[in-house]
Amino acid sequence: MIDVQTAKQKDATVSDKKAEGKSKTNAPDRDRTPADRVPVPAWDTDADHDLTDTAYYLNRELTWLNFNFRVLREAEDSRNPLLERLRFVAIVSSNIDEFFMKRIGGLKQQFGAGILEHTIDGRTPEEQITECYDSVRVLEGRKRTALAVILKELRRHDILVVPFEALDAAQQKQVREYFVDNIFPLLTPQSTDPAHPFPFVSNLSLNLLVTLRYPEDSTTSVARVKVPVGTDIPRFLQLPGLDTFVPLESVMAHNLDLLFPGMEIERCFAFRVTRNANTEIEEEDAEDLLALIETGLRNRRFAPIVRLEIARRMNAPQRGMLTANFGLQDPSDLFEVDGMLALTNLVEIADLRYAKLRYPTHHPADHPLLLNVPSIFHAVREAGSILLHHPYQSFDTSVERFIKEASTDSQVRAIKMTLYRTSPDSKIIRHLRDAARNGKQVAVVLELKASFDEAKNIRWANHLEEMGVHVTYGVMGLKTHCKAVLVIRQDDDMLRRYTHTGTGNYHEVTARQYTDLGMLTCDQTIGADLTELFNYLTTGYKPKRHYTSILPAPKTLKQAILARIAREVTRQGKTGPRLIQFKMNALEDGDVTKALYEAAKAGVKIDLIVRDTCRLRPGIKNLSENVTVLSIVGRFLEHSRVFYFRNGGDEEYYIGSADLMKRNLESRVETFIPIEDRELRKELRNLLDTCLADRRNAWEMHADGSYVQRSSKHDDTTPGLQQVLVARADKQAKEAMRLKKRKVRGARPI
Repeated sequence: MIDVQTAKQKDATVSDKKAEGKSKTNAPDRDRTPADRVPVPAWDTDADHDLTDTAYYLNRELTWLNFNFRVLREAEDSRNPLLERLRFVAIVSSNIDEFFMKRIGGLKQQFGAGILEHTIDGRTPEEQITECYDSVRVLEGRKRTALAVILKELRRHDILVVPFEALDAAQQKQVREYFVDNIFPLLTPQSTDPAHPFPFVSNLSLNLLVTLRYPEDSTTSVARVKVPVGTDIPRFLQLPGLDTFVPLESVMAHNLDLLFPGMEIERCFAFRVTRNANTEIEEEDAEDLLALIETGLRNRRFAPIVRLEIARRMNAPQRGMLTANFGLQDPSDLFEVDGMLALTNLVEIADLRYAKLRYPTHHPADHPLLLNVPSIFHAVREAGSILLHHPYQSFDTSVERFIKEASTDSQVRAIKMTLYRTSPDSKIIRHLRDAARNGKQVAVVLELKASFDEAKNIRWANHLEEMGVHVTYGVMGLKTHCKAVLVIRQDDDMLRRYTHTGTGNYHEVTARQYTDLGMLTCDQTIGADLTELFNYLTTGYKPKRHYTSILPAPKTLKQAILARIAREVTRQGKTGPRLIQFKMNALEDGDVTKALYEAAKAGVKIDLIVRDTCRLRPGIKNLSENVTVLSIVGRFLEHSRVFYFRNGGDEEYYIGSADLMKRNLESRVETFIPIEDRELRKELRNLLDTCLADRRNAWEMHADGSYVQRSSKHDDTTPGLQQVLVARADKQAKEAMRLKKRKVRGARPI
């Protein structure tokens, strides 16, 4: 909140003391997340369990919010470096913004359409909105407490975030001069009166609402000023030579005399709106999907507001004016905030280069089989298949190298690739452009409807087409979410297909932040299947396509998963008890959840490593007692997907692009890829076992839907899953390098 009349430095000090006292005396149970709000029935009876009962299924939205409590715990955890804790506050803030734009926006559309259908967990859209709002308010309160503690600790390292009025006179003069030269010309104040309707306010923009009047005039007027945070304009202005940062809106609020000369400023408050990001798109009637998506983006800009955030001290007239102008009917859509709004911008401070306050610098290791090899195609042909694990192993020297070499290799005839998200300055796009210039056939299936990346993907589509790349947009009615590259190369003996398939996007930035798996192979069965898949994606034709190896959605994947879960019930082998293990981001599909319950009831041991949404309740007597549900939260975002069935000893491993969500299984083009190579299976077994053994980053779910953070029996320095995998990848790369040097030395003549 900004109140130019009452804000004082002592207020900030008092606020810090209150926050510190609260964190010590009334701290929440920081090792347990809130539970789902469905009361837990008496499930400890011996009666048969009726799996049509809604109480067996947790709510998608609430379990996703519960995940954010686990992320926030990383901000509260003193074992994490201080600036990284600040980053987690920003991550939670960004997550909640997206939650309102997509999930709350969608629920409000359903409610507005009069939909009274209950979800599998027994809630109407209105009930979900109400319970989500309750959870968000608790989460926001806890986030504010965590932020106050972090900012106080940062002061001990001379890193300060202070309001403009806390600066001394010389510093204020310095900041004002910078503001006049670099920001003031960008500001456009807009008044509100009978001649000037309330201006349009863009999604997630930070704004000031200014009440002002002429001297000796009792009539007040209102103006809105947008805070111009964006390209090259930081949210926090840094004092020269110091790590002291001043929020830009605070600087603006205390220099309004420049915008409104001769006027008296009575009040100034910050506010922010969140708009619904769901746009109605009827693809079946679209002659030009590109134009349709562009129209959808324009509609999103003017979409209804689903949340209004205001400074808590904003007085009633200004509050009423905002809610009226934004058409907010429900008072619960108004969120009062203590302190700064738009905490996502805290990443600017979290990025400060203080080694002691950051995680140790991580340099992804080169894959041992790709070290010092002249051709990646020769390496893949010799190895058969290579399993990649990012960010522990380098994306640049594996996947990007694969596409780069394909773009210049004289024996490569064609490259086919799916793109869902990629980085703003994508090297992969440049390699595809170079491949087309080099006379190769290049086909890209680019998904225009990737949430919040639509505009960027439209630009890439136009750019690629200008470079001679054949661009298609997938199949009408389905999102193309699979991750695949198919390279056709004329080897000496035959036309050979080299492929990469994986769990993550072809995005150089997130490849260093998300954990993902991928496989490079020249297996001709997989190559033939991907040829069929690309023919489907580029034509949309649906003849009977035969897939020998991969499991594609929506054609066969869901049925294959359900069949394998049911099969596990009957396949008792000599290698151990019946076992299913899944690692994924979400378990949301009701049919799959029910099938897992039934398998568990029949005695199948089930281990679920689910990052966020999970509908299944573990630990229910006579039903899910032998189910373990873990969630792992750490430095990297867990994004890899592994699916294992013991199958009576004839084990099956898959990696894939899909989570077990209804949308992935029924409304997207996805792929599960079998892992057949024995050595690669050992790597996946090691990954699953390491996840299940984690005592640092893992949270275990209870039957009531809450999670309890695991702790080490020894001490707080026990490394977590991600630390273990970083060390393991580094060790493997060093060992491979040592062996290669030994071979080189051994090859010298005596």
